[in-house]
Amino acid sequence: MRKVALLAYDGMSPFHLSVPCLVLGDRLGGERQYDVQVCAEKPGRLGTNAGFGLHVEHDLAVMEQADVVILPSWDPEAEPSGLLIEAIRAAHARGATVVGLCIGAFLVAASGIADGREVVTHWRWAERLAAQYPKVDVRADVLWSDLGDLVTSAGTAASLDCCLHLVRTHHGVELAERLARSIVVAPHRSGSQAQYIPVPVPPDPTDDVIERAMVWARSRLDHPVSLDEWAAAVALSRRTFTRQFRARTGISGQGLVAPAAAGSGPAAAGDHRSPGRASRNPERIRDRRRAPAPLPPGPRHHAATPPPGVRTCTAYSGWPSVRAGVEGCRAPGPRR
Repeated sequence: MRKVALLAYDGMSPFHLSVPCLVLGDRLGGERQYDVQVCAEKPGRLGTNAGFGLHVEHDLAVMEQADVVILPSWDPEAEPSGLLIEAIRAAHARGATVVGLCIGAFLVAASGIADGREVVTHWRWAERLAAQYPKVDVRADVLWSDLGDLVTSAGTAASLDCCLHLVRTHHGVELAERLARSIVVAPHRSGSQAQYIPVPVPPDPTDDVIERAMVWARSRLDHPVSLDEWAAAVALSRRTFTRQFRARTGISGQGLVAPAAAGSGPAAAGDHRSPGRASRNPERIRDRRRAPAPLPPGPRHHAATPPPGVRTCTAYSGWPSVRAGVEGCRAPGPRR
């Protein structure tokens, strides 16, 4: 059983603390797979930003024996103490996997264990994190990143995705999917998906020709469909359909129907999003609108299927880098 040390602090959001407790504290496969212990620098009663308090029994000594240390959030206005920073460094040096969820990335960066490496955080805090810790390569374009010994994620719902990724890594896909089903969330969202992209949605869904095309395609997931057939289904030429599809979703329709050649039908339920990137220079943080975007709103009952050519590496998705043009996919570091 893996031991997990989960940091709590005064004034934190109870939601951020609850996510790892929910995902890792569940009895996976009928048995408890993780020993989750909440700890604080000063145990006892801690306040929250929700108007109620928490009682924490353990201090930072819990991190000394933990296999996984989770920093679920942090107050960017607060200066972490030397005691906390040293506890994080010592756990990492001993071989524990350090996980920074949402703005817990500030603690990761402050500890120095991410110097010269990439760290994912909530897009709203990316510029500040990049300015405050220039040695860290900040990413605001993806849901989560796994470097082996260091795992970081965007905020809120992405914390769920990241924790499910840990379960998937430690215990396999079947157990992770069973857990996702029990808490009613998507079984898997690739870390390379973007945190968000502004996509205009027509006020009247019946006027959205691409939405109608997606509904048509979803009803034929078990049949190969060509791009010409897809366009004809909504009375558009292939060229017009391709142009409107790309404008509406940010990707080519051809990339979704390509799996049909292997007999899998259109991958219409995929969820492909566009990355931006936060680099060491805050002024270079920007969205990349020419990359994949979300598909139109509507029922999504099928697992996401990335189009061919879109790399699904969790550490780095292969999108253009603002620092060095197009980079290859970075291999994750060794699992600790």
